[in-house]
Amino acid sequence: MNRRRVVITGMGAVTPLGNDVATTWRRLLAGESGVGPITLFDASTFPTRIAGEVKGLDASRWNTNGRSGIGRHSLFALAAADEAVKDAKLPKFAEPERFGLYFGAGDGGFDFAEYAAVLSASVNGDSSVKPELYRKKSLESISRSEVLEQEPAQVVNHLAHAFGVGGFVSNTLTACAASSQAIGEAAELIRGGHADVMLSGGSHSMIHPLGVAGFNLLTALSTRNDEPLRASRPFDKERDGFVLSEGAGVVVLEELEHAKARGAKIYAELAGYGTSADAFRLTDPHPEGRGAIQAIRLALADAELAPERIGYVNAHGTSTQLNDQIETAAVKKVFGDAARKTPVSSIKSMLGHMIAAAGAVEVIACIQTIREGVIPPTLNYENPDPACDLDYVPNRAREARVDAVLSNSFGFGGQNVALVVRRYE
Repeated sequence: MNRRRVVITGMGAVTPLGNDVATTWRRLLAGESGVGPITLFDASTFPTRIAGEVKGLDASRWNTNGRSGIGRHSLFALAAADEAVKDAKLPKFAEPERFGLYFGAGDGGFDFAEYAAVLSASVNGDSSVKPELYRKKSLESISRSEVLEQEPAQVVNHLAHAFGVGGFVSNTLTACAASSQAIGEAAELIRGGHADVMLSGGSHSMIHPLGVAGFNLLTALSTRNDEPLRASRPFDKERDGFVLSEGAGVVVLEELEHAKARGAKIYAELAGYGTSADAFRLTDPHPEGRGAIQAIRLALADAELAPERIGYVNAHGTSTQLNDQIETAAVKKVFGDAARKTPVSSIKSMLGHMIAAAGAVEVIACIQTIREGVIPPTLNYENPDPACDLDYVPNRAREARVDAVLSNSFGFGGQNVALVVRRYE
């Protein structure tokens, strides 16, 4: 029996480089960075004072219809999904139950510590909550929607309502692999005949005191505060941690015959999906890259492609010492002699790390690479690391015909996802 094929017919993005796919892609190819000083809160006393913030997004359309107090992650998701749905020219579905949603969303950008303090003060009659420390002075001043936005799955509720999704709806939060896993699982639902169209991707915003403090305590963030544009430097010997950022990426996945029947524009095919768990430590990848290797092998087997057929690897490439070294080793293990001939780059060097949303935006970059024949660079690659010895497309975009791309996403807790996107023919 022939397996149902899954194609991408729409894309949308909100990132630190732009609030649509075209702007983000143009600036990626130009080697521009979206990293700068944190403005969303006073970070002057934090070890890390830089991040990749979304700027200039007009969210007025989505802050209506009872959605006051909506979280940043929901606003990003709605804007990116709106672009993707319009790009795909999706019709009003006669069978909305065949239209599904699988998303990878994290928390919404509120500082939970602030709300916990307000709640405690309200319950205990504590008058010591200082006005200069907290914006909210009473429990009554916190809207119900703000409380609901602390729940990551609230994003899918907004999306399902806004776009008339009547089929399967779910959210997955597997850390930095979340949106890639959502895309892979969405494709599986289409392959299995449970849906014809799926809206998928992810959104996240952790640029708040609790988020930054948490990653600082894990010593995971770069502290190159005086050089924000040079802070994210995947695979470079002088890398000192990742740069936290925010945003959303959304794709429309569609069963091939369904897309052809309605005359949809087909960008690429989602050909392979592999997922695994390290079963090692909560914060460190397996030292031999066991889970990463397994996910990559599964994705290639699913796509029925040998490693040498991959023209580009879009790396997870976080700019942390362990991740970059182990990802390099994993690619070399799977690709063998083809590893040194295959371009590898990390767009986190320009976007920062969008956590749950990272994988979806990287899938969009993979699609654009296939469509336009240009590989985005790894910015700030200046000092070769003997442990990272592949072709990282340093600092300048490179023209190349690419027919198939591997996209890696490896999350805290040992969550690993690899996706293969290939040219549709």
